[in-house]
Amino acid sequence: MKQHEIDAGQRPGTTTEESAQLKALKKENAELKRANDILKAAASFFVAELDGPHTGS
Repeated sequence: MKQHEIDAGQRPGTTTEESAQLKALKKENAELKRANDILKAAASFFVAELDGPHTGS
């Protein structure tokens, strides 16, 4: 394995393109997890609001 491959975080047997695709997928996965956490928090908030005491408008 060459030093520049190690520095690039490339695994043995993967091409540079495969390594770039994997990196992009990991980034997308992290973004989706973050969005999912936000949606879970919003859902919890709305459930708490709906279950709380109702004040007439």
